[in-house]
Amino acid sequence: MVFGFHFRDDGTGGHRVLPVMCGNCGTDRHLIIRSVTDLPDQPPEVTLVSYTCSRCGTFDEHPAQVGDLSQVLARPEQTGDVLIIGNNYMHCGQPMKMAGSELRKLSVPLSTEDGAQDALGVYLSTRVLRCVCGFQMELPE
Repeated sequence: MVFGFHFRDDGTGGHRVLPVMCGNCGTDRHLIIRSVTDLPDQPPEVTLVSYTCSRCGTFDEHPAQVGDLSQVLARPEQTGDVLIIGNNYMHCGQPMKMAGSELRKLSVPLSTEDGAQDALGVYLSTRVLRCVCGFQMELPE
């Protein structure tokens, strides 16, 4: 066990990470990869992957072989969502680019009684990322 994750026996006395597959559905056909992150102290062919199953809604995160992960990422249906790889955000299969920053005010009334005009406010600095298709998102800095 490494980083709290389980490895399975590969049949040769070695260990292999779990497959990229929904534990409920028993297939990788409905997976949406959410993020891919390096794992320190692991070989380069092992990475941390998080994904959801669009069929049953299950979320999972565990180390994965890059080869197993690449089979899922190569499918055309993987291009519609935002994918986080390390510190990069991808949409439409391309890295999103910095398009500026914003200062947002979040506020909530101090009271739920009618006529309450005072509000508690917090300012949040965000960075705006944009895809070539026009999709954009803001992330806290």
